[in-house]
Amino acid sequence: MSEKLKPETLCVQAGWSPKKGEPRVLPIYQSTTFKYETSEQMAKLFDLEESGYFYTRLQNPTNDAVAAKIAALEGGVAGMLTSSGQAASFFTVINICQAGDHIVSASTIYGGTYNLLSVTLKKLGIDCTFIDQDAPEEEIVKAFQPNTKLMFGETLSNPGVMVLDIEKFARIAHSQGVPLVIDNTFPTPINCRPIEWGADIVTHSTTKYMDGHATSVGGCIVDSGNFDWEQYADKYPGLCEPDPSYHGLTYTKAFGKGAFITKATSQLMRDLGAIPSPHNSFLLNIGLETLHLRMPQHCKNALAVAKWLQQNKKVAWVNFPELEDNKYYELAKKYLPNGSCGVLSFGLKGGREEAIRVMDSFKFIAIVTHVADARTSVLHPASHTHRQLTDEQLVEAGVAPDLIRLSVGIEHIDDILADLEQAIGQ
Repeated sequence: MSEKLKPETLCVQAGWSPKKGEPRVLPIYQSTTFKYETSEQMAKLFDLEESGYFYTRLQNPTNDAVAAKIAALEGGVAGMLTSSGQAASFFTVINICQAGDHIVSASTIYGGTYNLLSVTLKKLGIDCTFIDQDAPEEEIVKAFQPNTKLMFGETLSNPGVMVLDIEKFARIAHSQGVPLVIDNTFPTPINCRPIEWGADIVTHSTTKYMDGHATSVGGCIVDSGNFDWEQYADKYPGLCEPDPSYHGLTYTKAFGKGAFITKATSQLMRDLGAIPSPHNSFLLNIGLETLHLRMPQHCKNALAVAKWLQQNKKVAWVNFPELEDNKYYELAKKYLPNGSCGVLSFGLKGGREEAIRVMDSFKFIAIVTHVADARTSVLHPASHTHRQLTDEQLVEAGVAPDLIRLSVGIEHIDDILADLEQAIGQ
């Protein structure tokens, strides 16, 4: 599919190009295995000498078509679907890090990812230093060590909706000879394409806006193909040195710009198996077809809600990057000129107890763990998603105890505001 096509067209057309007599709609290849006629054909697949399908844990036509669509939307060279956004983050790190390695990450990231980097990966011998993403470059650089292998951040942080200065992070990462990994879940490639700003690898929880209807948990990794692994071959032996589990094949030499995703698929998916079901990928593809229509509506509604909350006397503060008095307004104009996302945060003057009262008073705005689908939903992270963090960690992660995360859906704005008014009051 041509890169010259607009994102709106890629949402609908990319990934699946049927030939004569084939289904117009991407089929669900609901099969674990694929047939071949000779032993040699199968052997070449297992030796990575030819591409093809033999077992869905490694590759499946439905999954691959959707991964290709997302890669096209992000402007990357290749993509891989995973069973969840958390799996995408984990696979990205493990694909280039091993025991004894180190990561630098923004601190204001999704609580689950923070826990992955700070607790779980530490048990595997991979350490992480968290930094203030708004700190000067010279301060952030101090966090890097000789064994640092990647830098991580989120385009828009969850749930704080803080805008990352991607170009600054890219400069820092590349000056230290490591790739920049960006989680682009909230803006989606409709509102921001981090690769165009210097990111090397982009991850997604496709569970959110990409699926759009809260039907399927999933994740995706997209590689830009821009990071020169061989220039830093001593840092990345897994990519630049022979893999004994594939007869001494070296990924960078055999696959060039496709090295990162090929290794993640043929090695990590082989061993860890965190794949999406073809049916879930099929549902994700349907969501992607309307992504370019839904995102502007989410953003339009969220801005209207943010302005309404600003005028409400019972509201202590509102955080949404598209508000002109927001700390991240200028960065949002730079990286997100067409809109940020549908997620905003705010606090009530009554604090934590008032937040709980209001959440229990909504009529159709629902308390759910999920975020970023067609329905408006609400969450109190300090009591729910981030409850594993201490008060100190909450502040560090940008989650105030009174913070309410509101995910504004695509319902009519009048109905959303009416539900807010009857729950909060004036």
